[in-house]
Amino acid sequence: MNIIIRAVFLISLGSSILSAQDFQGIATYKTKDKIEIELDSTQAGGMQDEIMAMLQKQFEKTYVLSFDQEQSVYKEDEELATPSLGSDMIIMSSSGTDILYKNIKDERYTKQSDFLGKIFLIQDTLQKIDWKLHSDTKNIGKYTCFKATAEQLIKVNPYSDEPTKKSKTITAWYAPQIPISNGPGAFQGLPGLILELNYDSKVILCSKVTLNPKKPITILSPKKGKPVSQSKYDQIVEKKIKEMSFQQDRKGNSISIEIESID
Repeated sequence: MNIIIRAVFLISLGSSILSAQDFQGIATYKTKDKIEIELDSTQAGGMQDEIMAMLQKQFEKTYVLSFDQEQSVYKEDEELATPSLGSDMIIMSSSGTDILYKNIKDERYTKQSDFLGKIFLIQDTLQKIDWKLHSDTKNIGKYTCFKATAEQLIKVNPYSDEPTKKSKTITAWYAPQIPISNGPGAFQGLPGLILELNYDSKVILCSKVTLNPKKPITILSPKKGKPVSQSKYDQIVEKKIKEMSFQQDRKGNSISIEIESID
């Protein structure tokens, strides 16, 4: 009960600080993934450290969340987008062209996603996260943040013939002083903007927040791509990944992917 009262108080305080019923903002997030890959020293040629550093850099990205009280757009910072690796090394990760639009009021989202050169427009309802609020606090920048956790089932080896599920813990730190129920990626549903997230090996940390910028923000849902539901898109990805065949040349230093065209 105490934490709910404190959260409500800070939301009221935040609203008075913003002194506006309708406001906009921009939050910049840094993402990091812990990479655990065992390299063959006979093929790495004594460059294990350099290769691991390059892989780690590939998964360190900067994203920008542009928001108002009802909607948002989340995408990679175009100026800081990580260059792709050489043709001999292929990473299955989100493209810098991906755009996620969320409408908190209508509980829906639209995601423009590039998968193997084809653009999809994924349209579906927002996933409800069963958050548990805690009394723990810490400061992120100038904001006092509260801790929240949630348990979520995920598939282990989702593209295998017999995927299993395990529970993962999501830890979020949200700022009631920024009274919007939003956050990076697919995360939302807390009484304040999420400024930090930890789950699996990923860390997402907000490095900058600008409220009511001088130049008004235009928040638009993406329109480009083949419309599909999330479940249909997941089926397409699963099917195409299973169709992939990896081939090495005799020297062992070149990898190619053969894949049928996507319908």
